[in-house]
Amino acid sequence: MTTEPVEPSPGDAPPQPAAPAAPPAPPVPPQPVAASDAIAPEAVAPDAVVTGPPGAFAPDLLAVGPEPAPRVPRRPRPVLLAVCGLVLGVLGGGGVGYAIQAQRPPTPLPPLQVALPSYPAATVDPTAFAAEQPQPLAIDGDLRKLLLTAPEGSKPWGENPDKPSWVSTGDLAEHTGDAVREFKDLNSRGFRRAVEVDWQKDDVKYRVSLIQYAPEHAGEAKSRATVFRTQPFEKGANGGYKVFDQPNYWSDSKDPYYYGHAVAQRGTVVMEVEIFGAKPVTSNAVEDLAKQQWERLI
Repeated sequence: MTTEPVEPSPGDAPPQPAAPAAPPAPPVPPQPVAASDAIAPEAVAPDAVVTGPPGAFAPDLLAVGPEPAPRVPRRPRPVLLAVCGLVLGVLGGGGVGYAIQAQRPPTPLPPLQVALPSYPAATVDPTAFAAEQPQPLAIDGDLRKLLLTAPEGSKPWGENPDKPSWVSTGDLAEHTGDAVREFKDLNSRGFRRAVEVDWQKDDVKYRVSLIQYAPEHAGEAKSRATVFRTQPFEKGANGGYKVFDQPNYWSDSKDPYYYGHAVAQRGTVVMEVEIFGAKPVTSNAVEDLAKQQWERLI
């Protein structure tokens, strides 16, 4: 037999006595609710269901959240106000105009049939009536038929036309010492057309030309005929003649020549007669030739 002690098993241990239960706590009386913390009956939603005894329902107001801030009113836009004002102005003006026009009496329309023209009972003088009408051009048609022809025994003068021929502004401008200025003047002052004839007899050269302006530039024709102080060669002729004592010089050969010139105007046509001589030109020669050409124009 052994003498070592044996450990008792858990099943062999005697049961432990249960601990005595704690006495129950006395009931705590309900705390009184302050008047400021009391919830008014109106604060509770009318459709809320109260399941507890009176005074026990206390909704949590903080759980609902803060009240939303009031919405700031939108300011009116200037463009919208302008458009509205314009529309209202048009409508208001139209309404006022319609009201004013509706109050006015109707205006009768003029008759559709106008009065017939009336004529004086007195008879019209045919002569006076014809004098009041616009006068036709004094000279029209083929100007070459009105120009003098070269006399017998004469010969052509270089390349110049020895028979009545049409000439241009360039041809007329080349006859002067300042061709550029003459060309501009003719084209800017209503030049219409021109004819010319040239011939040479002995040592004297002759040139006769007719220059016509447009009807609305008849004043230019008169100005060309009266620009120089001349002596009259015919009664009623709007122009005259002049003889120069001092010689001039040809531009191509530098030879001297004496010059005689006659000019006259009838209507829109300017007549020019020029004589170039190696000796001084007599006034009778210029005057006689100018009379012959003038007689063909009247």
